Amino acid sequence: MRLAKKMSVLAAGAALTLGLAACGGSGAGAGGGAEGGGAGNGDDEVKVGVAMPTQTYERWIQDGNNVKEGLEELGYDVDLQFANDDIPTQTQQIDSMITGGVDALIIASIDGTALTSQLDAAAAANIPVIAYDRLIRDSENVDFYVTFDNYEVGVAQGNALLRGLGVIDADGEKTGEKGPFNIELFAGSPDDNNAGFFFDGAMDTLKPYLDDGTLKVPSGQTKFGQVATQRWEQETAQKRMENLLTSTYNGGTKLDGVLAPADPLSRGIITALQGVGMGPTIEKGLPVVTGQDAEIDSIKLINDGVQSSTIFKDTRNLADEAVKAAQAFVEGEEPDANDTETYDNGVKVVPSHLLPIQTVFKEDIKPVLVDTDYYTQDEVEKGQTD
Repeated sequence: MRLAKKMSVLAAGAALTLGLAACGGSGAGAGGGAEGGGAGNGDDEVKVGVAMPTQTYERWIQDGNNVKEGLEELGYDVDLQFANDDIPTQTQQIDSMITGGVDALIIASIDGTALTSQLDAAAAANIPVIAYDRLIRDSENVDFYVTFDNYEVGVAQGNALLRGLGVIDADGEKTGEKGPFNIELFAGSPDDNNAGFFFDGAMDTLKPYLDDGTLKVPSGQTKFGQVATQRWEQETAQKRMENLLTSTYNGGTKLDGVLAPADPLSRGIITALQGVGMGPTIEKGLPVVTGQDAEIDSIKLINDGVQSSTIFKDTRNLADEAVKAAQAFVEGEEPDANDTETYDNGVKVVPSHLLPIQTVFKEDIKPVLVDTDYYTQDEVEKGQTD
């Protein structure tokens, strides 16, 4: 069995790694393979395939690099591939990883329903599969899932919208403000299992305020299928917002807020709003727009008073959990799951490790992002990483 063989290899690799560490030799991305404290050479080397969906989102580049560096620090050889949001490309990349003899797979899928044959092949080769942030559906061969509490992300987004509108305060207490406030809703990609959790969490949070008339949706588009954004594309969100402005808000109806589930969508929505003369900042009349992922472009917008908020998911910690899970499987152990009930992929409930999230308004940028070394203050002000 592949994993049993690797257990003895890891023991030797651990001794080598300790020896190198004593000499001060380490480094993310610089110590992979045998020369950097690797687990072995040739056929004994531990290999992990890491499949990421795209490089068009800043966060996926960071995720891929963080996972790669963490695995390389263990001495593993890493095959990191980005699929440019193309399903056939991702399936081919994973096929290649399997035939190339990887010992574990970490997969952030483009379409969570499109990898059944690849996972069957992985199981036949005794290769454990770790779903990364996006649950892979309709297969019994998903061994573990690392993610954030996705329903709570939606709850946080709903509360961020309410806070931005002044309906609740920073402590989540009702202010007595009754509006009514006109809002529009956006959701993520229908082929991403997380998008439903985000939307459900947000809608459960907003529903009491929709029911009592504090919030209204003038377009009438309140169902997931009506507001979903295929592939999370910024341009798609911008075009839909432009269409809503034309169809619903060209007669003087005021738009107060937009539930946006991710920062690129937020930026597309803001572009559409500013394009018809709204704003340019919240203080000057731009509607409140939420977000997710704390991308540097959006953090600058929040710092400048343009975007209202985002949800920070520390992907450094997510990468760490994926690396720990891979290491556990390679060593013949079970990863640490803190949820064994929530994530049913249609065939099985996948053991999961969920991480917490944080809401970021302008006043949270320094303590949450700068003081934790996620970004520097200079990066925040420039809107780009060094």
